[in-house]
This record gives sequence, C-alpha cells and structure tokens, in this order.
Amino acid sequence: MEEVEDQWEALKNAILVSATEIIPKVEKKTKQKWMTQEILDLMDVRRKAKGEPEKYEKVHETIKKKCNEAKESWLVDKCREIDIFRRCDPSRMYQNIEEIVGRKMVSSSGCLKDKHGNIIMERDKILERWAEYIQELFFDERKDPDVINGNFAGPPILKDEVRAATKKMKNGKATGPDGISVKLIKALGDFGLFELTELLNKLYDTGHIPSDMLKSVFIALPKNVGATDCELHRTISLMSHVTKILLHIIMMRVRNKLKPEIAEEHCGFVEGKGTSNAILKL
Repeated sequence: MEEVEDQWEALKNAILVSATEIIPKVEKKTKQKWMTQEILDLMDVRRKAKGEPEKYEKVHETIKKKCNEAKESWLVDKCREIDIFRRCDPSRMYQNIEEIVGRKMVSSSGCLKDKHGNIIMERDKILERWAEYIQELFFDERKDPDVINGNFAGPPILKDEVRAATKKMKNGKATGPDGISVKLIKALGDFGLFELTELLNKLYDTGHIPSDMLKSVFIALPKNVGATDCELHRTISLMSHVTKILLHIIMMRVRNKLKPEIAEEHCGFVEGKGTSNAILKL
C-alpha cells in the first residue's frame, strides 16, 4: 500500500511542481469589453490628480464622455454582428446576445436553516449543516460490499484504454483536491501515459486508492436569490481527474461485458439508441 501512495505522491508532485514552474499565471483583469487603452490612460491621469480638484473634475468628465462613446460604439458593432449571424450562424448570434445582456449571478445569502428551520449564521455550524445534508442526500441503505483486496481475474489496464479514457475527458473542468487537471495529463504525452498506466494498474491490482483520489469537494450553488434551505441549492462535486479516468476505464469494461446480454429491443440507457428506435420497433 505504501508503494502505491509513494508512486502517486511522486507523480502528483512532479506534475504540480513542473506546472508551477513552466506555466505562467494569467492575471485576471476586471474591465468592460468596450474599455479602451485611451480610457485606462486617462484613469491613471485622474488617479494622479487627486490633489488637484479642478484637473481631477475635468479629467473625470472626459472619462465619462469617452466611456459613453466607447460603449455605444461597441454595442452598435455587436448589434451588426447579431444581424449578420442571424442569417448564417444562430449559435454565434446567441453568444453575442449573451455577451451584451450578461449572465445574472445568484449570490448566497450568507446564512442557512438547520433541520428545524432555525437560521444559523456561524460558519462552523453552517459547515456542520452542509455535512449533515450531504450525508443524508447520498445515504445508501445497501450493506457494505465485501472488501475487495485487488484484481485477481481481469486483464491489466492497457495504455490504449488510458489514452481513450483521457481523450474522452473535456478540458477546462475544475480539478479535485489533488489539483491535477486532465489538460496537464494530456500535455505529458507518451511518458505521462506510461506512468499513469503503471499507477492505475497498481491501483487496480491492489484495490488500494490514495486518499486524494477518494475525496470530493462539494460546492453549493443557490438556485434562487437569498436561498437559505439546503434543498434550494445545487450541489456539485469536484473529484480527481485521475479517479475519473480509472472509473471510465472500468465502466467501459463493464459496458463491453453487458452489451451482448442486452436485447435488441431494449433502447433505454443504451448507447446509440433512443426513443426513435423504440418507436421503429413498435
């Protein structure tokens, strides 16, 4: 078990340290899309003129005028693009509309109700309530399965299986507790593929999974403004991308075993089949 933990820690640290050293951090700039460099320069002039009221007011008025002009020009250009895309590319049209209108963010109320409907505002108690709610939400009444000490009959995981599972995963997804994204795994190329295959085979053979790969971070997103009930939140979990790759490989193996047992007329939850297939059968 220690060998598996050591190999995982070595691979994880190598990826994270290399990513920190090589990949530059992108600074987030919170500015409007219609903002111009001229306006930003004028804002610097206004900032330096705080001790001169007359100059400050004059520059401030110029900035307001420039902002209105820039925003108006940007909106006109966007409306022209919407009109063009309306005829040839509806998806781009909706993207531009969303860019103009913007998405409304639903913020949390900062407090929560306990089981009895009482408002709680202390951070510790809120976290305890969320832990209680998540446990109830994912409670499984089935008995714990027999402990599996490892793989005794299945074939070893192949590099092609790892490659296919990694390729299927989308980039840009939030990482789990280990901080490793699938994009970093893909960037490792053949070397990373070999190391990951070796690690996954050890997990598969021993049945021991490192703690990082078993943890999930739950995030609560309110459905309504000022939501105070746990039920009025969407709970999403962030888990290790390496765990997702392992689960995908196992799922594909199970699916390949089950495919010959599924009847031709069965269309529900079957890959490549849907309601239209069932209608044609009838």
